[in-house]
Amino acid sequence: MAALKIGSDALCASAIAGLRRIGPVSAEPDAQAPFAIEFLPPPTEVDRYVTTFFRFCCERPVISDVQPATVAMLIVFLDGRAQMRMRDGSTFDSHRVSLVTPLSAAAPIVIEGPWHAFGATITPLGWAALTRGQSAAQWSDRVVQAGSLMGAELSEWGEVLAHGHRAGVVDLADMVAKTASVLAARAAPVPPRHAAAIRAVREWLGTSLSPRLDDLVSRTSYSARQMQRLVDRYYGLGPKQLARKYRALRAAALLGHPDTPASQIAHVEEQFYDQSHMIREIRLFAGCTPGRLTRSDHPVLSASLDLRNYLERSRNIAALPPGLGIVD
Repeated sequence: MAALKIGSDALCASAIAGLRRIGPVSAEPDAQAPFAIEFLPPPTEVDRYVTTFFRFCCERPVISDVQPATVAMLIVFLDGRAQMRMRDGSTFDSHRVSLVTPLSAAAPIVIEGPWHAFGATITPLGWAALTRGQSAAQWSDRVVQAGSLMGAELSEWGEVLAHGHRAGVVDLADMVAKTASVLAARAAPVPPRHAAAIRAVREWLGTSLSPRLDDLVSRTSYSARQMQRLVDRYYGLGPKQLARKYRALRAAALLGHPDTPASQIAHVEEQFYDQSHMIREIRLFAGCTPGRLTRSDHPVLSASLDLRNYLERSRNIAALPPGLGIVD
């Protein structure tokens, strides 16, 4: 998951102010407290369903952050708890085993630490297989008990995992191996034509920062109306909004990298009507303005928008188009 400190502009400040405290906090946040993030690739048995496994560790008593608009994320709260606020103002408390459903916009989050979490980023195909056909559009922008959509076994395993973490008897490799086994056992077959459509969407997003809708339909055997329904069902947004979301997220990743060549920055800027349009879109989907992307007090936001996330084409949902993201 990504939980990031929200910037101090008016939008971010008002978002944080709207989040109620879950309980008393005994100290102010220590901005210098270490924040560790580890990533592990998924085992072969679930590599179609999971892009990466991760572990976050932070000893700060409070982490005020923002989650960029992403695909679904499974998060086991080993220590700590959180509350997320969606764009419509609704708030959701974390569960021991939480499922953050696909997000249509960045969401402020307040975490009460110390925070230790383990989880996985779920692909659209993984959403289809693990929820056994639930509509991502109907469930979007929520934090729910993972077991309610992905089976009670997952919630039970999360409790075991938390106990093992507190006892110091489970390491990251163990977490990944067992969680992968639970997810593989849960996964249901996805209709082959639907799986092919999901693959076509991934490839289509990888062709351009601003892919043409006509090009998506030409890649499938479905009509434009049918693709609208399928993309909505598995991604939580229709094709036009999905392209808009990943244009902003990939633009943020490029603009946030200190070594992105000037020619690529110029290409990013050309994808928007003007500077103010670019700022609005990145703030909506990434959760902060371009000028705040490189701030060191946004550790998880930085992890979520790391350029490398958009360069691994084989497992990525929306990889950068060829020729972008290559540091000269």
